[in-house]
Amino acid sequence: MESAFDWYKDAVFYELYVRAFSDSNNDGIGDLAGVTARLDYLQELGVNAIWLLPITNSPLRDDGYDVSDHYNLYPPYGSLDDFRLLVQEAHQRDLRIVVELVPNHTSDKHAWFQASCNPAHPEHTRYRDYYVWSDTDQLYTEARIIFLDYEKSNWTFHPQRNAYYWHRFFYHQPDLNFDNPEVQRRMMHVIQFWIDQGADGIRVDAPPYLYERDGTSCENLPETHAYLKHLRAFVDAYAPGTMLLSEANQWPEDVRPYFGDGDEMHMNFHFPLMPRIFMALAKADRTPIVDILSHTPSLPVKCQWGIFLRCHDELTLEMVSPDERCFIWDFYAPEPRMRLNLGIRRRLAPLLNNNPALIRVANSILLTFIGSPFLYYGDEIGMGDNIWLDDRVGLRTPMQWDASQNAGFSGAPSDQLYAPMIDEGQYDFRKVNVRQQNQDPDSLLNWTRRALGVRSQHPAFGRGSLTLLPVTNPSILVYLRQHHDEMLLILNNLSPSTVRFELSLPGLSQVDLVELFHSESHNYSRIPPNGFKLDGYGFSWYQVNHTISSNNLEF
Repeated sequence: MESAFDWYKDAVFYELYVRAFSDSNNDGIGDLAGVTARLDYLQELGVNAIWLLPITNSPLRDDGYDVSDHYNLYPPYGSLDDFRLLVQEAHQRDLRIVVELVPNHTSDKHAWFQASCNPAHPEHTRYRDYYVWSDTDQLYTEARIIFLDYEKSNWTFHPQRNAYYWHRFFYHQPDLNFDNPEVQRRMMHVIQFWIDQGADGIRVDAPPYLYERDGTSCENLPETHAYLKHLRAFVDAYAPGTMLLSEANQWPEDVRPYFGDGDEMHMNFHFPLMPRIFMALAKADRTPIVDILSHTPSLPVKCQWGIFLRCHDELTLEMVSPDERCFIWDFYAPEPRMRLNLGIRRRLAPLLNNNPALIRVANSILLTFIGSPFLYYGDEIGMGDNIWLDDRVGLRTPMQWDASQNAGFSGAPSDQLYAPMIDEGQYDFRKVNVRQQNQDPDSLLNWTRRALGVRSQHPAFGRGSLTLLPVTNPSILVYLRQHHDEMLLILNNLSPSTVRFELSLPGLSQVDLVELFHSESHNYSRIPPNGFKLDGYGFSWYQVNHTISSNNLEF
């Protein structure tokens, strides 16, 4: 049953790096007041929720995921009053705010760790067991090392404590000890705090790694799910309608338990879908998408997938085979600087050679496939990246608002910006910016607005079932989305060539087709007996009138 509590099923999310978005006080760093000043832009774009990457205090050795204070903001971003004003202004525009919870670990600069690692600290007794300590580094040897580029072990020796501490990510991010009931309560309190500040949703970072057990991979353990169910029950009781989104980068069948029986996470990202969209486009063959969909389980009625083409992390290739990884690397990241860990650090437009038709058909899949789509800031105008900057910074350059100095991001001297502008080549901010694209009816920005406007009018995109339709030509991806009495027909051409193809479906041949959104002039009011025609990387979205149940279709 649809209600205001499952708003996330119809939502389009916009992932936003506060540091990069808009600088209100001209110190060269984006801030929350800058985000508030740009809310009209986001409302007009047509998104429904803003996902803020970490905003709490941090040394920023891991882009804010190394939290040093759960209850205060990173000072350049502003104050809690600035956050509450952002929430207030967003809600006036029917926009929701999602913030990050990083439960698995903290920064080694966090007061909890400082007390835990120092036996002479006045609060050592209270915090000594807040983290996972051992006299040996030979425990949990079956757990993989996630950041192989940087770490040789999941254990690091701390001379002050004269013991090893456990970390699944960087050595400067010690893992919290969830076997300690006090740690469990503290995380509940952190969530309660941010709900009290007005957050509508919580994105839970790295939940598979909360617990450790010898003889296991230390991932997806039963204790983890028990805690997450407890967390969900607390949130539902304390603030019904608050959405929990988890980042479990796992195979679909391994992610499915994070939904529980509808009593764990409301949403989870579908990580394995992302590389297969890019693989399908590279090969002009829908097979990778079809295969991963066949391994995607159905979800409890209150749950939803989150899908994306790009996000703040690399285009992760963990959930592909070694041969597939090599193919994607060779095709999309021939320069070694484009690669990071087991993935690719590139923005959407450079990945797709800045080909407008290719970018649009990729977004057509994103906006019409299962789940709720996530857009990454700047991708709506086709921003580029700077692979010569360190780590992820190359994908987090300042938002390009106009052609003025610093692209309208900041009034600070250019050499004081947190990162340099993209100021050369085809992605130069004087060529790619919001103001210029606002004035061009054929721009990617205006295309995205129109696409989101159409999507918002049809609940089947967010809530409907998905039925793949058989087509002889492998470069054509066709599916039905159905919700109650609404049926939508989606056609996507994954190849650069014009393709004509037949859909032979008894029961659909005589229905009326109402064109909703398309890339070209080919428009059909009925399923044509001589076949549909799609231009290279073309797409069409249709509403099927006189709807019949997909259960009655013959394949």
